Amino acid sequence: MTNLTIALDMMGGDHGPPVTIEAAVHAVSEFPHLHLILCGDPKQLSDGLAKYPQAPSDRLQVEATEQVVGMDERPSAALRSKAKSSMRRALELVEQGRADACVSAGNTGALLAMAYYVLKTLPGIDRPALISSLPTVSHQKVYLLDLGANVNCDSEILFQYAVMGSVLAEQVEGLDRPRVALLNVGEEQIKGNDQVKHTAQILSSVPGINYIGYIEGNDIFADKADVVVTDGFVGNIALKACEGLGKLIITEVKRVSGKNLLTRVMARMALPILKKIYARVNPDQYNGASLIGLRGIVVKSHGNASSEAFLYAIREAMQEVTRQVPHKIKHKIETLLMERP
Repeated sequence: MTNLTIALDMMGGDHGPPVTIEAAVHAVSEFPHLHLILCGDPKQLSDGLAKYPQAPSDRLQVEATEQVVGMDERPSAALRSKAKSSMRRALELVEQGRADACVSAGNTGALLAMAYYVLKTLPGIDRPALISSLPTVSHQKVYLLDLGANVNCDSEILFQYAVMGSVLAEQVEGLDRPRVALLNVGEEQIKGNDQVKHTAQILSSVPGINYIGYIEGNDIFADKADVVVTDGFVGNIALKACEGLGKLIITEVKRVSGKNLLTRVMARMALPILKKIYARVNPDQYNGASLIGLRGIVVKSHGNASSEAFLYAIREAMQEVTRQVPHKIKHKIETLLMERP
């Protein structure tokens, strides 16, 4: 297999090097063809790597940086004053061709601003989008975008999101003509605002997109669509609501199962089933929202991600590199623009 090189923002996120170093070590141990460039404070990284003497050090290269982008820092301020940060350096390595992709758990707004500035968007794409996969009842993933990159999107932007989401589902999941839907307040054609209705008209007129119509929020997990498109305001709220519900279910199961002796015994008996359910809905395995539409691959990990979750983000980046997702998006958007009436 061809060697892959991924740049990691080691200082980003709520936990920084303790999490990102462990994930990096596991990644190079799991994938013999993977090289990682670790961007961050050289002393912290050296001290952290010293705890893993068995790690293949020849595939873990430290790229020294002087600054860290704070999780609460304004994106505009980070763009102006953090040119020597670990986040900025990881993106620059992609732009320079030294890395095939970048992964960061840092400040989302700052990452968006820096990535847009450093990498620029693909021809035909006005704005990048954050996209991630979620589980469905059939064990097939569904891709939801935008997750917060752009809170205000007109119909042209939503059309571009539909194209990009379709390409990602096609390349990463191996789907033939992924089903694309618009998230709406109802499935009827009369429902929705002007923005959504106009987007539906555009998508219906382009044969290259397998547009299936509207779906509601409760159908995101019902395997009715492979790609669900909405603006960043609605998408972010939908995602956070889903994450909150998942945490509530897990908390309630733990609370009820430990209530008394009988429930503890019943929980013990049901443990194999509960483990299977948890493995399906565990948010760690869906960590890694891709910032698509750029002239390079950028994957955003949750800020509070564990080392296991950050490892999933690295795997996501590897998949997109292997499938040449930006190149496929560029080709698809050029083709579909010619199809539009």
